[in-house]
Amino acid sequence: MEGLLDFTVISNNATADKKSLWLVSILLGIIICKIVYTLTGIVSNSCFQAYTKLSPAKKVEWDNRGFSTFHALVVAVVSLYLLLISDLFSENSHQELIINRNSTLSDGILGFSLGYFLADLSMIIWKFPALGGIDLALLSGQVQLYIMMVLFTEVTTPFVNLRWYLDVAGKKNSSLYVANGVVLFIGWLIARIILFIYFFTHMALHFNEVKVVFPLGFYCLISIPPILSAMNIVWFWKIARGMIKTLSKARKSRVA
Repeated sequence: MEGLLDFTVISNNATADKKSLWLVSILLGIIICKIVYTLTGIVSNSCFQAYTKLSPAKKVEWDNRGFSTFHALVVAVVSLYLLLISDLFSENSHQELIINRNSTLSDGILGFSLGYFLADLSMIIWKFPALGGIDLALLSGQVQLYIMMVLFTEVTTPFVNLRWYLDVAGKKNSSLYVANGVVLFIGWLIARIILFIYFFTHMALHFNEVKVVFPLGFYCLISIPPILSAMNIVWFWKIARGMIKTLSKARKSRVA
């Protein structure tokens, strides 16, 4: 196990300042998600009649999706900034290998995401593959570019959650439900299909750098993304079928 994990990489990266940053960001992730969870219940109880009619279990899921949406928006925005606006991962902006680059912001958002997952044990089970990648990237300071790409796929989560909200509120026949389905289809295609094609292409072109990642990180990098990609393709097929069915039903209702 020690050979796989390579504690030398972690100890070299885990400075006192970074340990403090990790602790603070993880705690902030837990605390903020708990606050958002509570506020979701309070606001929903006051503003949405459908919420008051839900069973206790459904209310818990409703509130969970509230902080799930909040986390998705935060990590998607920060990941987009780090990938496209910041020069952190630009090809020729730094001398060090691209797989070894990290920053205070990238470490902070990884810690925040870990806090989010730890705030709900069910999220740990559902998101376990991504969670393993996040903690290894945080501890080692490596492959954060690829973790940011994976985190950006969370941009589709608000639309998944809105679809669920409209469903339980009995709004499946609304124009908002139809529009959300189309946006979810397009967003999933871009963020979870096309982006993963770029992910694998980039990794192949930089495989000489990927090979120097510590063993456990390397094996996770070449095994977890294909699993996530396969899951994304399966769900994309289901989303496409659902969208076609919804659009067909909406067209028939207009004709009638």
